[in-house]
Amino acid sequence: MSESKSTESVYKQAQTKLKQENKRLHKELNRKEKALSETAALLVLSKKCQAIWGEKAAD
Repeated sequence: MSESKSTESVYKQAQTKLKQENKRLHKELNRKEKALSETAALLVLSKKCQAIWGEKAAD
């Protein structure tokens, strides 16, 4: 019976570790999605400004 409890404990620890990793990866994915959205918005605005004023954006 003690073997099944230790096995259960190992599974619970593994599950906890996987949940933490999943949470970390979701957080990182959200951060990267926000950065990508911001970059896309800046690119669109830059192109609109260039179209309006006919100038290239400063590098």
